[in-house]
Amino acid sequence: MQKKILLPILISSSVLLTSHFSMAKPGNVECIAPAGAGGGWDFTCRVPAAQVMTQLDLVDSVRVTNMSGAGGGKAYAYVVSERGDDQDLIVAGSTATAARLAQNVYSGFSADDVRWAGALGSDYGVVAVGKDSNFQSLGELINALKDNPRRNSIVGASSKGGWDHLKFLLVAKEAQYPDLSRINYIAFDNGGQALLEVISGRAAAFTGDVSELLSQEKADNIKVLAVLAPERLDVLPDVPTAKELGYDVIGANWRAFYVPKNIPDARYSQWVDIIKNVAESEEWQDLRDKNGLAEFAMYGEEFEEFVSNQVSDIKSISEELGFISQ
Repeated sequence: MQKKILLPILISSSVLLTSHFSMAKPGNVECIAPAGAGGGWDFTCRVPAAQVMTQLDLVDSVRVTNMSGAGGGKAYAYVVSERGDDQDLIVAGSTATAARLAQNVYSGFSADDVRWAGALGSDYGVVAVGKDSNFQSLGELINALKDNPRRNSIVGASSKGGWDHLKFLLVAKEAQYPDLSRINYIAFDNGGQALLEVISGRAAAFTGDVSELLSQEKADNIKVLAVLAPERLDVLPDVPTAKELGYDVIGANWRAFYVPKNIPDARYSQWVDIIKNVAESEEWQDLRDKNGLAEFAMYGEEFEEFVSNQVSDIKSISEELGFISQ
């Protein structure tokens, strides 16, 4: 069976550099999370930004704004069209952002309309069910979807064809699912809302990321059937990888920040330095590990090139799976 891996993850060997900012440090910063509370973008704004940046005295303060709509498209359009030169604005981004750009979900906008400042962690994908679910394994879930796909809905925080959906479809493809279009995927505004659907029994399974479900897993509200990681994770040591179960899929969702395109180069470089200092700090590394994120650090021009290449890669995958025309 052909090996299916969701896009390479590159780890930077950068070390912590003491920043010598030529500009005054950012003051009252706003971090936009392009979805509601409880998801990965919200986590990116509230933990590495609002918590760690202020703890390290890299900024004066961080105000988090949740801006739902169009799978992150509302926030993207707002930043590009109305806040394009705001030096004290950062926005949470991820592989999901790249996926939507690749599929032209953010109609009329491209990855070049903002500046990608840096990534500081990677969130591996998961498939989970409610604690009272009859499904005890990923194989049982896949078989049920083959028998009755409409009855067994799959929920996630991305739009149809988005990152959460794509991850699960590649697992199903590995399982030789006969018609991927028959899988009943339902999109929600954020991971927290999607998880409530499986906890309540209204949906069969959740496809998302580790950081989105750890609190519900610790509260014994869900069962995690598989992680889409190269090996088992310390935060979920008893959960097998999809590869262990015969589905050779790795799905990683990087967590990052982008900034408005028209800010001065000096401020952009300053944001790159700030994110680099956060990523290499003990404070963030401890929180990163506790929240189930893997190490992934990349900054500045290298990260901008990485995002551009990944948009191209996701476009190819989306064409292969039929979400966009070739």
